[in-house]
Amino acid sequence: MSTTHKLVIAIDGPAGSGKSTIAARLAKKLGYVNLESGAMYRALALKAMEQTVSLDDGEALRKLAESTVIHLEPRGEGNRVLLDGRDVSQRIRQADVTAAASRVSMHPLVRQFMVMRQRELGANGGIVMEGRDIGTAVFPDADVKVFLDADANIRAERRVLQDGSLSAEQKQQVLAELVARDQRDRTRSASPLVPAPDAVLIDTTHKSIDEVVEEAEGIVMRVVSG
Repeated sequence: MSTTHKLVIAIDGPAGSGKSTIAARLAKKLGYVNLESGAMYRALALKAMEQTVSLDDGEALRKLAESTVIHLEPRGEGNRVLLDGRDVSQRIRQADVTAAASRVSMHPLVRQFMVMRQRELGANGGIVMEGRDIGTAVFPDADVKVFLDADANIRAERRVLQDGSLSAEQKQQVLAELVARDQRDRTRSASPLVPAPDAVLIDTTHKSIDEVVEEAEGIVMRVVSG
């Protein structure tokens, strides 16, 4: 896609709604950069875990963030995530880091710093950025805002599919953790998970990845065509 003005596209939604996959594919189709905000929080959470920084100490976590270099390298299959020069792409997807990232992201001091960094990264446009507050807090003036959602059971099933070795009990645990994270994200004081008033909502419950990407691309093209 070639336009004089490079757009800022915000994709928000709860865990398991398909944000990362849709954002990566849409960015590839448009020739844009995929900025994955969740990966940034995950990387910081991992560093906090490794350095035994309390996940409940917002001030300490912000100081840690200030001394941390998180770099996202776009690839066809998704971002390569570098934490202080170390590839942590696989490690940050594991359950313990996922749970820690949810706690880290609740702190207003941490979110303030991360939002500042994310705005710097997207200042020139030409980005597809996904997260939980991109259209409301990070880029409230984004050219395109999409909010993805899906039934909680379906979202949990998608997470389970990432690890086919889970037992029935573990699958129930995934669902319980997802519901708990939804509650934390939607009720936190700093940038709670809510659709922006001007966001286009897409329910991905019964849609394929290709269908959602096509729908999102159509939204972008309508903006481009005026």
